[in-house]
Order: sequence, then structure tokens, then C-alpha cells
Amino acid sequence: MKILITTILVTFFIACQTNSHSTNNNTRDKEKNKTIVTQFYNDVINKGDSSVIKLIMADDFIDHNAAQTQPNGIEGFRQFLTMISTAFPNIEVKVEDMISEDIKVVVRISISGTQTGLLMGKIPASGKHAVWNGIDIFKIENGKIKERWSQRDLLSLMRQVGALPN
Repeated sequence: MKILITTILVTFFIACQTNSHSTNNNTRDKEKNKTIVTQFYNDVINKGDSSVIKLIMADDFIDHNAAQTQPNGIEGFRQFLTMISTAFPNIEVKVEDMISEDIKVVVRISISGTQTGLLMGKIPASGKHAVWNGIDIFKIENGKIKERWSQRDLLSLMRQVGALPN
């Protein structure tokens, strides 16, 4: 009987330690993933530091909502950054909510800027300040952004810059 009780207690202790270690690693990974995504917004978008792209984005990065004319990968993302920073040189992204689970990070953002340049290659500079919202989902692999899904309230943006009637 003592052997059975001892075996159960040892098994329980090992299970608790393994689960605790796994939980700690999972929490650390979630925090690391959130840090990578925060760096994406702060350094790459808000500061326009494209040198950070290679540090936080995978070479085979996939942008699931890229324009049809945009090439795949990091080069396509650099083209997107050029377009958006030309249209909105003072663009600022503010993280409103961020949730990290396993290898995905979901972010609700608000974006603001004054359109002083050509937008999407078609919409002339309006000089108007706009604020719009978005949701991004990032997949993080090996400490780098591997994939991104992005949705923006472009209807609101287009109305604010005068490209569509209110």
C-alpha cells in the first residue's frame, strides 16, 4: 500500500512540475510574440525603420491581404510601407488590444495620419487628417513574423480623405 501511495504522489509531483514548466514556457513564448508584434508597430510602422524588418519578419513572410500587384514576401511588404508612408508620412498606429495564444497574436489597432501623398497609386493627396481602425492577426514562427492577416476600415478612411462621399 505504501508503494502505491508513494508512486501516486511521485507521479502527481512530476505531473505538476511538467505542467508548471510547460505553462511557464508557454507564457514566455506568448510574451515574446507580443514583444515582436509591438516592435513591428513601434519601429517598422511608426518610426519607419525598415532595417528592423529583417530582424522580426521571416524571409518567406506571407501577407495574406497584400494588393494583387504587390510581390510576395518581405519585398512586397517594403513596397506597401513605401506606399503608406508616402500617403501618410506622419502615420501612427496605436495598439488598442493585443491577445497572444500559442503562435498567433491578434491586435486591434487605431491608425491616424494626414494624407499628404498619393494613396494606393490612385487617390491624390487631400491634406486631410484621418483616423481608422483595423485588426491584424500574426503567426509567429522561430521568433519571427511568418504570416499576417489584416483587415482595415477602408470605407471610413476613403470617406475621411474625400475619396468617397459621406
